[in-house]
Amino acid sequence: MSKDENILNTCNQFAVDHANIGIHAVDHSGRTIVYNRKMKEIEGLNLEDIQDHSILELFNFDKTESTLLKVLQSGEPQLRVKQKYWNTNKVEITTMNDTYPIYEQQELIGAIEFAQDITALEKFVLQPLRKNRGPITFNQITAQSLAMKSVISTAEQAAAADLPVLLIGETGVGKDNLAEAIHYGFADNERIFHTFHCLHADTDIIQQLEETLQQQPPMTLFCERMDTLSISLQQALLYVLQKTPAHQFIASIGDDPVELIASGTLLKELYYFFASFAIRIPPLRKRPEDIIPCAEAYLKIRVESLGTGLTKIDDKVNELLLAYDWPGNLRELELLLDEVSSMHTTEDTLTQDMLPLQFKMKVEAIANDASQPSDFIVQSDSKLLPFDQYLRGAEKYYLQKAMELHDHNITKTANSLGMSRQNLQYRLRKLKE
Repeated sequence: MSKDENILNTCNQFAVDHANIGIHAVDHSGRTIVYNRKMKEIEGLNLEDIQDHSILELFNFDKTESTLLKVLQSGEPQLRVKQKYWNTNKVEITTMNDTYPIYEQQELIGAIEFAQDITALEKFVLQPLRKNRGPITFNQITAQSLAMKSVISTAEQAAAADLPVLLIGETGVGKDNLAEAIHYGFADNERIFHTFHCLHADTDIIQQLEETLQQQPPMTLFCERMDTLSISLQQALLYVLQKTPAHQFIASIGDDPVELIASGTLLKELYYFFASFAIRIPPLRKRPEDIIPCAEAYLKIRVESLGTGLTKIDDKVNELLLAYDWPGNLRELELLLDEVSSMHTTEDTLTQDMLPLQFKMKVEAIANDASQPSDFIVQSDSKLLPFDQYLRGAEKYYLQKAMELHDHNITKTANSLGMSRQNLQYRLRKLKE
């Protein structure tokens, strides 16, 4: 290969990696050969996650919906096709795709897709409260545990103070519900509550937000997951919020703010703007006292709003609910109850046989995976495990205990183990595979 060809290949690779449009190319069998940074952002995948899989194995659509597979089958381009689907992070995505066949000497060898993320354009920048239910107040948030009672108490103080509020917690813990309860706790409850979805916002959306805040009467604005904005957009958002002080602002982030600032994910000045009241909502696994009451309360809501039949939970089901670690928190619990309720409309008690097989398998896997220190002591009469299996089990046990000691804080755990955050995150991710 000549020097000019090397330079051209390097330039092409740079352009693909830094383009502000998703690029995904597959071979004739549907397996990925090119997958750029922007497509990773849109679909929530890494190249190493998809190299050995067909796109049908990765996304929740069939052959008739995949533009790449349509092009592979027809040999004809598919232009300006709008596609809506759920990515691997369980976020609904809308893209506008241009997909082309790739030929070599008149033989179809693959297809390439250029995807523009238009999710933000599909949503109005501000979304008011849902119309199919009444407002959420502090009294409606289940809080049996001391941890959640403390959260509610602090949130009530924040509402009385009428200052910016920051809600901190994992995905699905109920940050949106608490934000709404704080809104209704404000003295001036004539304001309208609006949610600003930060995940897919861009410069135009931030500008539209500024115009809206300048033109509208005082409102409560909930900036949902502002840590998903780029730092430059966070700077723009801070500028807008500081220019429009007549409104009440609430924001949420998905991780510890100190950790997010240290990793360059959260703008320090934006955090300070909201730091008057920073409220941490603990994950469901940290407050097991709330699991059963939350499930019962949600079933009651379904009965009142949809007329579904399930009103009680069998003791065996309660045991399974308590044994599960709920990585998706309240949202995952509610989705489980939605699925069961929609399948069993005449029964009044949720029993073990109604639970999805996948959920029961997850609970069983957790029980089987509960290692003890004694598992790693070699006894003279015990059967030796394969060395790789022993090391993997020991590493998993040690890292899990280290994470528990530091309340699942990645930065603190990594520092205590003498490794980088990236190294720890990589090891934890590999252990889940």
